[in-house]
Amino acid sequence: MRTDTFDCVIVGGGPAGLTAAIYLARYLRRTCVIDDGSSRALLIPESHNYPGFKGIAGPELLRRLHEQAAQYGAHFVRGRVEELKHEADGTFVASVAGEPIQARRVLLATGIVDEKPAVGGLKEVVYQGAIRFCPICDGYEALDKRIGVLGPVKTACTKALFMRTYSADVTLLATDDPQSAGAELHAKLEDAGVLLAPKPVVAVERKDEGVAAVLQDGERYQFDTLYPALGTDVRSGLATALGARCNDSGNLFVDNHQHTSVVGLYAAGDVVTDLHQISVATGHAAIAATAIHNSLERNLRDVEASAAPGRRHKARA
Repeated sequence: MRTDTFDCVIVGGGPAGLTAAIYLARYLRRTCVIDDGSSRALLIPESHNYPGFKGIAGPELLRRLHEQAAQYGAHFVRGRVEELKHEADGTFVASVAGEPIQARRVLLATGIVDEKPAVGGLKEVVYQGAIRFCPICDGYEALDKRIGVLGPVKTACTKALFMRTYSADVTLLATDDPQSAGAELHAKLEDAGVLLAPKPVVAVERKDEGVAAVLQDGERYQFDTLYPALGTDVRSGLATALGARCNDSGNLFVDNHQHTSVVGLYAAGDVVTDLHQISVATGHAAIAATAIHNSLERNLRDVEASAAPGRRHKARA
């Protein structure tokens, strides 16, 4: 690893990173995926809007993608990229546990991290599958159920209104002062039939097949499912440290080929867009991997490698 130069290093082993690895490996490019095992897709109990599947769990989808990429020869390194350098000759060096990994191109598929407020029991309930992060992915499965939306009142309002498409029983559970919502926001919630809990939420816990939210005054609200609207941290620091341009949220600016403003550095998935969808991430990955392949020196196939066993090449007359 120390002396080899890969055609491409992919930082992140989520749907975007693994899809790009499949493409690049099938383009016969030497590809290395560096992953610390914290893909947001691992939190998906079951996604129902990923094309071709009536339902698939995030960990199972990642397992299949990893297996497919490995089948075509992609390399994998478990760890976190601590630093990414852009050398004078145009190559990149990624440092993992103090060890350098060199590549001609880099694809960042580092994604996002959901912010979690100091609400007791939230982490445990997330891993028990009672909390869902993406209403676009699985809002349909919450059809006519009791839905809670958790977050700062101004931030959570948009998601609560979105969930009214699927149920008439939607409650906004504020992590801050519910009274901080202005008259206009109160009117929007009231017009849509969204209930605003009167006190902040201090804890959540698993209750039977659903989840219970405990308010500051001890009152409890019972839901079939709970959606956090807490904001996210975009993991674009490796790119911005190299001077890559991004928006105020940290999402990287890319061109039509997923190329950032840093030559040779590409990005795909949630680190680029705020539409956090697996299908979007895999689409980005296909575009980026193809652009990376085409940007590199042609890897012409050796004549002898293409000759079938026993085949003879006839001399031209």
